[in-house]
Amino acid sequence: MSRLDSFIRRMSAQRDILNQIAAQQMLPESGDIFELGLGNGRTYSHLQEKFPDRRIIVFDRAVKAHSTCIPEDENMIVGEISETARNFAGSNAAMAHADIGSGSDEIDAITLQWLPDLMADLIVSGGIAMSGLPLSHANLNPVPIPDSIESNRYFLYRKN
Repeated sequence: MSRLDSFIRRMSAQRDILNQIAAQQMLPESGDIFELGLGNGRTYSHLQEKFPDRRIIVFDRAVKAHSTCIPEDENMIVGEISETARNFAGSNAAMAHADIGSGSDEIDAITLQWLPDLMADLIVSGGIAMSGLPLSHANLNPVPIPDSIESNRYFLYRKN
């Protein structure tokens, strides 16, 4: 599969899952949304559209997004995600989304040493964790994703 096709599948999966979460009102009534990895800001833009009443806090190493897709300073946390997001553990976010996979099994294995615990620590009981990498954690239970998404392309969980 070409990298372009893989990118399109990943973006389509994100959109379809976010649309499902919004349409089915899957989030707890209150709580922020944490976006781990801003990238170009496309997913952040979609989160703003789908969840206009939620505060969206974004974490990334550097800000390289399109100028219309950059959060206000108080909602943009710059630095190593594994460290900066840890400061928000226990914040009881309604949802945390992480699209920080590298495409390298070796690098992703390192990320998966800290990402599942971090995601579980960020969200409230009943909250949603959404990730491009599988999150193996005792407090995160898989949630069905739309049929339009190939299994193991994107992952959705609800916290105990």
